[in-house]
Amino acid sequence: MATVYLIRHADVENPRGVLYGHLEGFPLSSRGRERAKALGESLRSSGIRHIVSSPLERARETAEVIASFLPGSEIEIEPELREAEFSRYLQGLRYWQIPLLRPRWYLHKFVRRGMVPDDETIEAMGGRILEVARRLAREHPAEASAIVSHADPIQAAWILLDGRPHNEREMYRKSVDRAGLLKVDFEADRPVRWEYIKPPLVEGEPARKKAS
Repeated sequence: MATVYLIRHADVENPRGVLYGHLEGFPLSSRGRERAKALGESLRSSGIRHIVSSPLERARETAEVIASFLPGSEIEIEPELREAEFSRYLQGLRYWQIPLLRPRWYLHKFVRRGMVPDDETIEAMGGRILEVARRLAREHPAEASAIVSHADPIQAAWILLDGRPHNEREMYRKSVDRAGLLKVDFEADRPVRWEYIKPPLVEGEPARKKAS
């Protein structure tokens, strides 16, 4: 059985509070680097040797920090792990500006994803993440691998794994935190079991409440 960890990149340096989408120049913040280090530490015993990352800076840096805790691990850059395509349309704006300046957002957000140019359906976005995961499971059976990507693509993949409806409510009903991950077990290239693992706590964060 192969295991593939679907990891969201850690916290980003973003002092202007803009949507960074596919823009370069948005590395990890100091908190993000600490969180990535804590995640790398937590994965020391995972057996991960193969890490595949989105080409975007924040994902690459997260992958590099994690790899520093995993001796002998290799990093591959894979464009299919990129951020959601629609984020190109929104990047550079602050959240409050979107309804005023990006009218196609209404169709994307409140009707259905994939209806407007340069948008992806949930199936297409999550599918490209899971296809990379399946490839890793085929190429490295009985081993552990990791993917470093972005919130929307990983959450779309989670919808596909669960078989949930493809709508906006489901996209955010189960959210992947920064430096959080989905652990997916494969038999051959078929996912058979998956669970969400919250990001490790870093110094200065309040302890999480236990679920009642």
